[in-house]
Formats: sequence, C-alpha cells, structure tokens
Amino acid sequence: MAMDETYNEPMHKLFLSSLLLAAASLTLVDAQSPVPTASAEDRAQARAIYKELIEINTTDTSLGNVTTATEAMRKRFLDAGFAPDDVQLVGPNERKMNLVVRYRAEGKPEKKAALFLCHIDVVEALPTDWHTNPFEFIEKDGYFYGRGTLDMKDSDAVLVASFIRLRREGFKPKRDLILALTADEEGGKSNGAEWLLKNKRELVDAAFVINPDSGGVELINGKPFAAGVEATEKIYADFRITAHNKGGHSSLPRPDNAIYELTTALNKLAAYQFPFELNPVTRTFFANLEKVSPHPLDRGIHYILKDPPNKRAIKAMSEDPTLNSTIHTTCVATRLSGGHANNALPQTAEANVNCRILPGHAIEEVRQQLIALFNDPGLTIEFVADNGISSAIGPDRKAIVPPTPLPEVMEPLIRITQAIWPGIPVTPMMEEGASDSVYYAQAGIPCYGYSAMAIEHDDVRAHGQDERVPVESFWKSLDFFYAFAKELGGE
Repeated sequence: MAMDETYNEPMHKLFLSSLLLAAASLTLVDAQSPVPTASAEDRAQARAIYKELIEINTTDTSLGNVTTATEAMRKRFLDAGFAPDDVQLVGPNERKMNLVVRYRAEGKPEKKAALFLCHIDVVEALPTDWHTNPFEFIEKDGYFYGRGTLDMKDSDAVLVASFIRLRREGFKPKRDLILALTADEEGGKSNGAEWLLKNKRELVDAAFVINPDSGGVELINGKPFAAGVEATEKIYADFRITAHNKGGHSSLPRPDNAIYELTTALNKLAAYQFPFELNPVTRTFFANLEKVSPHPLDRGIHYILKDPPNKRAIKAMSEDPTLNSTIHTTCVATRLSGGHANNALPQTAEANVNCRILPGHAIEEVRQQLIALFNDPGLTIEFVADNGISSAIGPDRKAIVPPTPLPEVMEPLIRITQAIWPGIPVTPMMEEGASDSVYYAQAGIPCYGYSAMAIEHDDVRAHGQDERVPVESFWKSLDFFYAFAKELGGE
C-alpha cells in the first residue's frame, strides 16, 4: 500500500514521549485542591531514608545483603511507634528477608487492604564504570546519584517516609495500608514478591496492588507532558546460548571455533527484528494518539493501525529504542564468556540473551524462534530461570492481563497527578521491561504500576551508569505518595 505523500518519516524522532502527550485515554480530572507540600522536616527525613537505602548494598552478590536494608527500615518503623506485630521481617534465608508493614485501620476495616509493592534490591554496579561511587548517595547539579536512585529506592524511601509521617500526624485509615519491601526482583534465587504470595499470603493479601516500579511522569526538556500507568507488561526471559568445539592450538586458527560460532549467532540476532505487533493496550494507545494529536507523525501512526500495517511506518518507529520495544519483542546479548587459555582455540563460548516478550507469547515460543534464527545445531539454547537453573524448555509464563480501572485507585491517582503537574494527561501504557506485578496479577489481584517520578525521556539510567533522578522529582514523588496513601486509606 502506498503511503500518503504527506507522511514525514523523520518525525519518528519525537519518540514515545511526544506520543504520550496526546494518548490520554483516561478522562482528565480537575484538581479539587492543591496537594500538601512536605515540610522541610518531612523532606529531611525522606532524604535521610533515601541516603541510608542507597548506601546499603542490596545487590545479589557476595557484597550485597537485602536484610541489612529491611532491618534498617524495620527499626525506623518501630522507632516511629508501629507495633512489632505490624512490622514483619520474613523470608527464605538470612540475606533475603522481606519487610511487610501494616498500617492498621481503626476498628474493623471498611475495605480490604491496599498494598504498595516495592522491591528493595538493586542491580549490580561496578564502581570503575561510574563517575561517582554507586553505593554513595551524592547530590550535585540538581540530581541525586547512586545505584537504586531510580530503580527503585526512590519509591521505597518516599513510601517509608509517608507511612511514618501519617502515623506521626495521627492519620486513621478506614482500610489497612500495607507496604512490602522485597528481595530479588532484579534477579537472584529468592524473589520476595513471589515468596510472600506462596508462604505468607495473609500478610500481603489485598484488594489491589500499587507498584511504583513502573509508570510515572515523562519530561521533555524539564517540561512534564504525560503520565503513564502500567496496564500490562512484557515477559522477562533469559536464555543461555552455548557453543562447543574441539578447540586446538592457536597457531593453527580455524573459523569454526566456539567464539566464532557464538558471535555468528549473535550477529544474526543483532540484525533480526521480531514481528511487529500491537496488543489491546498499545493499539488503544496509538489509536488515541491518532485522534487527538495534530502532529504530522499521526500519518505514521495511522498507517501502523492499518490492516495490513505499512512497513515504512513500522521501520520509522522502530528506529527509536522506546517505540521499537513497544511494538516488538526484543532480545539482546547482555553477557559473554569464552575460551580457556590465551594460546588455545576456544572450546566453549557462552552468552546470556535477555528477552522482553510481548504479551500473548510464551517463553518457549521465543526460544524456538532463536533456534530457527541461529540455524546452528552446534549451539544449545536453554532457558535460565531466576534461580539460575537452566532447562531445555521454557515455561508457559503469562503476561499481565490489563486490570479493570478501579475508580478508588484511578480517580485519586489522576486528580493528585494533575494537582502536582497541572493539566497533564494520564494514560494506560505497556511496561517494556518487567516487574513483580506479574505474580500478583496472576494471583487475581489487580495491579497498577505508577512511580510518580518525573524523568526525562532520554535520561532513564536505571541499570546503567551514573543512575540518577532530579532532586525536584523526588520531592514531588514524596508529595504524591503521601497524598495518594491518605486517599487510598479513605481519609
């Protein structure tokens, strides 16, 4: 099908950020009253909690210990007057203890509890890769730096601070509010969110889950333009790709050594693009944009919504990493190892390939696609579970089914968001990564991903070098979650 000549292909450079501006499928709600701004004392307390969390190494390494952080937060809650029975430290081993805090309603609760689900572990950070010490909390040039400042000790800190502040102020909720600080969302053998559901369901059973590990406010040049609430997410999967070869003396090189075999496969992967696909969430997202955005990029969106979609429009959008991950399953090599001696041809080479799979597709389906793409019987392709155990066949893990937008969640979320960022549209979105929401959604508990953290679209440093968040964004997130927790509690 020929594309309309007015379609301006380079306009895809506006990225998903500019698309979100017009994709408000949730009705704008006028703010009824301003959101209270945290006092200097409240900010100081939140900053101190944030600093303490950042400077505790909670990676899944020999240097990391989640329990050190959860014990530190438990002490803060006990010092604030929470009853010991309402501050539970539970988990599978001494290094991976989860903290579950219950802010009890006065008398018999009118409604089932609301759960804030927050992981407290972080991904590894090598100090030699950073310009600051990743495990030192540093404020400079209007940013807070440190591993976990964005993913997700910012939200951990503001929720701990908000619970403590509410208690200090004598707030009496009509429903229990629960805060779970959990281990191993970023990898490891003891995922706390899953463990709590399986072993301590009574501690985390709730009417719904608020997961600040997704969603939030996006900025362009410091200006907020849209807020996204996670409605569904991709499936996370790791695959181990291994090449074996008889090896030999390095003075007699051959192109069929293990490293050559492996890199040949990975080059195929780098050049490959999984099929274009829209799901109900992303299709609605783009359809809303087409209706309301005056930008020329509408022409491209119009064409990807066609049946069949236009290939030029897909190609244009796929050149932006964020848009590409919205419309495709993605797989990328993240770790490499190989060889056994400097003077020998490599007998073994191995890579980890990390995939983020669109909803509706099974992990094993993608493993089979990789087998077909590589077309090399000398390679083994295994699924690697979170606990590090590999298997020849991938599991049938399901993605999140979009939850019904509960008014008791969405109305205050939109109202408070618009009070802090006036006029900003709020829209459902698909999380391109993955989160612990998947466990609770599969258990029948509706999950809503929203961080209230405002970040520049092209400056998302989670898992990367020099992770940071704007100082002002942290304060606004603090104001949001204080007001949101109070509303969900039924003030």
